Amino acid sequence: MSETGDRRPLASRDTHWARSTAQWLASKSVTPNQISQASMIAAALAGGAFFLSGYQTGWAQAPFFVAAAFFCQLRLLCNLFDGMVAVEGGKGAADGPFWNEFPDRVADILILVGAGVGIGAPGLGWAAAAFAVLTAYVRELGRATGQPSDFSGPMAKQHRMATISAAAILSVFQPLWSGTDQVLFAALWLIAVGAAFTALRRGRRLVSGLKSDGRRS
Repeated sequence: MSETGDRRPLASRDTHWARSTAQWLASKSVTPNQISQASMIAAALAGGAFFLSGYQTGWAQAPFFVAAAFFCQLRLLCNLFDGMVAVEGGKGAADGPFWNEFPDRVADILILVGAGVGIGAPGLGWAAAAFAVLTAYVRELGRATGQPSDFSGPMAKQHRMATISAAAILSVFQPLWSGTDQVLFAALWLIAVGAAFTALRRGRRLVSGLKSDGRRS
């Protein structure tokens, strides 16, 4: 991965543990692109755990929900460290921009569709995934037209992963109230609607920025 220009603002990037881990990774033979590729494996495992949870009931679902939440967070850690190793570690590559974006889109689809299929609502999973990809498309469209990358929410990548991870952990305890995946169902709706709003918001900001540049030129 190679990151240049504007970067997603992350408070975790400035923490001691993140800097130490990134320095350790940079000192090894691990490349940023490999870390980016590993994020897809983490996402596939998260989506698979969500999918398999649909074949269980009651407390038997708990291990799958815990695994799904864990691998969603591992996906985010990969997203954090690939950029840090590339930029702070000076190991960026020419094909880095591809590996910066492509794995993220695959990861969104694997996780959200896996969750949708697991609760018996594949259409909802695909809707959430489609709008998630659309938010990234608008951001990259803005950058391609000379605008700064718009990382605004309310359902940017970190918000989506926080929502689905929290829903997975809450779902562990759903036997206590005789629940049947209502938490995950609500989370996917929240992600789908929130991501759609985010895409529209970013689109409006992009159009406004392009018009403002046009008036100044």
